Amino acid sequence: MNKIYVHGVNFASAGAGALADTHQGLVIDLKTQLSYFNKVTKVVEGIGHPAEAKALLSKAVYFISIGSNDYIAPFTTNSTLFQSHSPQEYVELGIHKNGGRKFAFLGVGDIGCVPLVKAVLLQGKDECFENITQLVTLHNKHLYKTLQHLEKELEGFVYSYADLYTSANQISNNPAKYGFKEGKAACCGSGPFRGFFSCGGRDGQEYELCSNPSEYLFYDSAHPTERANQLVAEWLWNGSSDSIKPYNLKALFDV
Repeated sequence: MNKIYVHGVNFASAGAGALADTHQGLVIDLKTQLSYFNKVTKVVEGIGHPAEAKALLSKAVYFISIGSNDYIAPFTTNSTLFQSHSPQEYVELGIHKNGGRKFAFLGVGDIGCVPLVKAVLLQGKDECFENITQLVTLHNKHLYKTLQHLEKELEGFVYSYADLYTSANQISNNPAKYGFKEGKAACCGSGPFRGFFSCGGRDGQEYELCSNPSEYLFYDSAHPTERANQLVAEWLWNGSSDSIKPYNLKALFDV
């Protein structure tokens, strides 16, 4: 067996979406990522004993985290996607059925409330952008129902669904409860809530930087800090059904 693949393979692409239209030409979209997976599958099947390869692929956990960019991009770029698809059709296009045995899916977070949205789309208002929130809610609801359906239809299909929307919202609204001092403004950036993507002097822009990122939920205009990611990772691994169900990742590996 090729040891390169025994411990996992990552096909992720920063900024990518489930749809090919999202940041097209700048990222590796989900369809292309899946084609890469198919190539790896053939390599694994062609090395060593066929039964060993089959066991590896069936016992592996396939973690899928995608969708956020599909909902932010149409509002922050000149995308014409919503002119050709209704929100319901757009969500349906973003749901992909896979034939694996063990799957972990990360629901889309409360991206309508991130510093970028508050600064750019809401012009500094301390509220969430309802158009995005409605789409995210619809996406997560549809995704969970699809997983329940696949569990009944596909033999051996088991899954974990992580409710990132509720978890992130809880931290943002009650930062002190989780050890944060700031749950709305970013550590690094400029403008309202430091929501302008200027961190690091992007394109020569001035920016502000907090003294202790671990006190913040957001590091920049749209991404969580390392400490926030660690907290989410702990929830994914051994969290209760309030944050991930019907199995957390630790239990999913043992199923």
